[in-house]
Amino acid sequence: MITSTLKILSESDKEACEVVKVSEEELAAGKKRLFIESYGCQMNFSDSEIVAAVMRNADFATTSSEDMADVVFLNTCSIRDNAEQKVRNRLKHLNTLKKKRPGMIVGVLGCMAERLKTKLLEEEKIVDIVAGPDSYRDLPRLVEEAETGQKAVNVFLSREETYADISPIRLNSNGITAYISIMRGCDNMCSFCVVPYTRGRERSRDPFSVVREAQQLFDEGYREVTLLGQNVDSYKWKGTEATAENNDLPTMVNFAQLLEMVATISPDLRVRFSTSHPKDITDDVLWTMKKYENICKYIHLPAQSGNSRVLKIMNRTYDRDWYIQKIDRIREILGVDCGISTDMITGFCSETEEEHQDTLTLMEYVKYDYAYMFAYSERPGTPAAKKLKDDIAEDVKKRRLQEVIAVQLQHSSERNQLAVGKIHKVLVEGPSKRSDDFLCGRNDQNKVVVFPKENFKKGDYVQVLVTECSSATLIGHVVETV
Repeated sequence: MITSTLKILSESDKEACEVVKVSEEELAAGKKRLFIESYGCQMNFSDSEIVAAVMRNADFATTSSEDMADVVFLNTCSIRDNAEQKVRNRLKHLNTLKKKRPGMIVGVLGCMAERLKTKLLEEEKIVDIVAGPDSYRDLPRLVEEAETGQKAVNVFLSREETYADISPIRLNSNGITAYISIMRGCDNMCSFCVVPYTRGRERSRDPFSVVREAQQLFDEGYREVTLLGQNVDSYKWKGTEATAENNDLPTMVNFAQLLEMVATISPDLRVRFSTSHPKDITDDVLWTMKKYENICKYIHLPAQSGNSRVLKIMNRTYDRDWYIQKIDRIREILGVDCGISTDMITGFCSETEEEHQDTLTLMEYVKYDYAYMFAYSERPGTPAAKKLKDDIAEDVKKRRLQEVIAVQLQHSSERNQLAVGKIHKVLVEGPSKRSDDFLCGRNDQNKVVVFPKENFKKGDYVQVLVTECSSATLIGHVVETV
């Protein structure tokens, strides 16, 4: 999903939607047809591939057309009000379609379903199914219940569910890059964030299933995997007594060790990960990244604010100086070329102009390669909504956001200029969006690189000499294959 080097929200970027596609032979088999549309973060897109697998096992085919679907699932995001409004607008469109096809089942899945629960059924009469992120195994039963005319709900949050035994249907994939979910939930309880309430507590998937999935993807021709979690660096798995009986298998695995296990599958398998909480990314992770050439030198390290007081009321558990020390450590171990991106929130509760300036000066210090940037949006049920006053005027929030965006545009351009004149190893992902005569892929720092097609194809590694750039893209030509 990450395909541009400047991540400016632009809510339509991070809360973009994507549909699960279909092969014609599936439709010809006469099965019931499922249409899935995903909103929000990479975890949601990964979850939709799990949903597709669950429904495939229940003898459903997937379709890329809602007009042909017997069941429509919207996999939703609740991180901001704007994300939920997109879903509500989508439901209005589906309501028109359902009037023409009254037998069609509509389900709302994911974070919005978990946050609103049965209230969603009252507010959106079109909805037949409400299913939270931990209830996807139950979807075939929920569909059967909805087919009888009953509303069907399962929003139980599990402390164990990781879907480790389910092989995702990679219908969103380009055949070269894929997501692997390594953990679910979040324990951090940032005051502004709804995720701990919609995705539950942290639990880590067993490392051997992660390695098996990555190995299988590599054997099928995939050349890059992204390890996903709300906070991947807090990954921690403890084995059972049965595991301990086999001396070849570890009984405790942390994130640095998991990274190494995946990286050693093959030097031709690139490894990325997202997202990192600053408090949990360790020197062990950084040294592991340095040790393996195929672990990409790119870290998404959300700061959220550059002011220590604001960070404290956000409950981020670190202050400005501590965050800067972490940035310095990344640069020390991985070098100045390591790509670093961030999340920034403007206009958080009680933020002053001086504190807003601290965010801008932090950005000046780090010079992020790109950033996700938002004006604060109060989420019901969070500690901030309960205890803090959303007292910054909307026009002030938006003005501060524009200032942050302007700074980031400049920094993205500066960082990309550093790539000009250098050779970058690029994994070819497919045709450029603008011309079939050009290919595109990403370099180690997660930056999009565009170059003439020649005889290269998806899945090739090529060495590209970058000759020019914009704030979002590197442009060059291949000097050799890898």
